[in-house]
Amino acid sequence: MNAESILVDSHVFIDLMRKGSDPTRVILSRYESTDLVTCGVVKAEVLRGIKGTKARNSLESFFKIMRFSDLGAEAWDDVWELAWQLDRKGWVIPLTDIAIASCALRSGAWVMTSDAHFYKIPNLKVIRPDF
Repeated sequence: MNAESILVDSHVFIDLMRKGSDPTRVILSRYESTDLVTCGVVKAEVLRGIKGTKARNSLESFFKIMRFSDLGAEAWDDVWELAWQLDRKGWVIPLTDIAIASCALRSGAWVMTSDAHFYKIPNLKVIRPDF
């Protein structure tokens, strides 16, 4: 997986924290910071749930060293279009997951996740966390 960008889904951060692990340390033990991508949805989902200020500040700093994939007006058109297409197939996926997938698709990144929704999104490269 070297030289490939990875967008780490919020599920990975949350799962690691529930296990008592430091997501920053675990993720950086496997990937260079230059290989990591994030987006506003993942950052918001993760940081909103952090109880302690120290942990929140640490994770906020970690997000700042990742490449940021933003969703502008044109990208949101891709989000609703993808949601509409998936809905027609009977695959109603949370809008947050579709937005995260769109960020990954726009940046050419893989999505690292344990969330099965992402496997239904066409052309999205998905990997499961192995830590």
